[in-house]
Amino acid sequence: MNAAMNSFDWKRAVGAGVAAIVALGGLWLVFAIHAAGQPMLALGALALIAAGLYVYVSRAALAWRYLFPGVVGMLLFVAFPLVYTMWIGFTNYSSTHLLSQARVRAYLLEQTVPDEEHSLEFTLHPDGDGLRLVLAPYEAATGAQRFVSAPLKLKGDKAETATMSALPADQALAPALSTRDVLAHRDALMALKLAMPDQRVLSYAGVHEFGPSAAVWRANPDESLTRLDDNKTYAPNNTEGFYIAADGDRLQPGYKVAVGFANYARMLADQEFRGPFVSIFVWTVVFAALSVALSLGVGCTLAVLLNWEALRFRTLYRTLLFLPYAVPGFISILVFKGLFNQNFGEINGILAAVFGIKPAWFADPLLARTMMVVVNTWLGYPYFLVLCTGLLKAIPVDLYEASAIAGAKPLTNFFKITAPLIVKPLSPLIISAFAFNFNNFVLVSLLTNGRPDFLNTKIPAGTTDILVSYTYRIAFLDSGQNFGLAAAISTVIFFLVALLSFANLRVAARNARKG
Repeated sequence: MNAAMNSFDWKRAVGAGVAAIVALGGLWLVFAIHAAGQPMLALGALALIAAGLYVYVSRAALAWRYLFPGVVGMLLFVAFPLVYTMWIGFTNYSSTHLLSQARVRAYLLEQTVPDEEHSLEFTLHPDGDGLRLVLAPYEAATGAQRFVSAPLKLKGDKAETATMSALPADQALAPALSTRDVLAHRDALMALKLAMPDQRVLSYAGVHEFGPSAAVWRANPDESLTRLDDNKTYAPNNTEGFYIAADGDRLQPGYKVAVGFANYARMLADQEFRGPFVSIFVWTVVFAALSVALSLGVGCTLAVLLNWEALRFRTLYRTLLFLPYAVPGFISILVFKGLFNQNFGEINGILAAVFGIKPAWFADPLLARTMMVVVNTWLGYPYFLVLCTGLLKAIPVDLYEASAIAGAKPLTNFFKITAPLIVKPLSPLIISAFAFNFNNFVLVSLLTNGRPDFLNTKIPAGTTDILVSYTYRIAFLDSGQNFGLAAAISTVIFFLVALLSFANLRVAARNARKG
């Protein structure tokens, strides 16, 4: 027996047990996702769980055990959001088209209105620790049929059902509560359903009445809906995503439908949309290019000056110049927003005292864009200052000594020695900085919020908006909240940034080969 126990592979048995528990938990998760109406997500979850079990159970996939978590993380947090965003870009998903057609249809069919003709008056009567609810027809004559419930607690707003029965003529009841006392139980009464002897269910219909509810809509075999009070029929329109009547009247809410490349075509074909979109795209490129060029110019110039050995207090200067990089960006942006205030800002105070002018930094499009570039240069130059300082330390001093013997000037040294030697290692970082500024949402949001706005546009768009802030306004700030259009623009931004990243990798690879 001891030999048998010694030969039993406990490690393998525990592993098999853990795998079985994970498999059962995974199947439960897959079924839960499917039951929530997401079959494609359920299929994806099943594939990931099956792949994970295979990788960690099979000996053939031993090499994948260390890579699998990273692959899963990339699929869940990179690939899935990207694919989902691209899919939304091919739909009309918006604040008016949030639900599927099935859910919109179910929502409309669930709508009811009180049936006032068959409503009954109710009263509440104390009975021990509870209250009895009594129903009677309005203006009931002596001997009219009344109904009574068992004693009810009527606390809170938890939904419950009370069974009503015929009130015997000889049953004595305590005096009814006053209207004020009835209103104290209003929340509980609103959640209460009354089951009548004739199988009807009555709901709270007012301060003094309960009544049955009548359906608003009737479903037709052709998937259309007819409103019962006027027999007006609304048919689903899968092009626009609405239930639409013959006279063009639409029902709210709409539902999601596939629109193909309509959102992308709108960027090019709709003149009222294309105008601000093209302007914002051009400004995004110009803003990113100017920010990088000026930040690089200022940072590199300061790095060269601070590399001068004869300069006293170089460490102090370097520390002071590095401060903008140490202060959180959002704080610096808000400080500059106060400095550029037209009426109370220090910058306009100085300009008014010296030149007698007070520029409208936030109202004039050109001045607002200039302000953005200035602030972004202040935030970005320390990054290039640090980079260039490190690269300058790697340049052999012998080159400058030989240049000095030849009588070269400082500018000649910079353009003939310094710039050619630092431009290659800086190239990928410059491209990365351009990609960062291409999506610099924080600066736009905190400094100008995209304003001043363009005039006479279908969708609010600002002259200082860049593509990412424009997309945010479309998705979350526009009254229509057009998520489909925002997703299409986000997809375009993704491919633009992907091209920049590809260029970055190519430049880095070419520099590595030449190095």
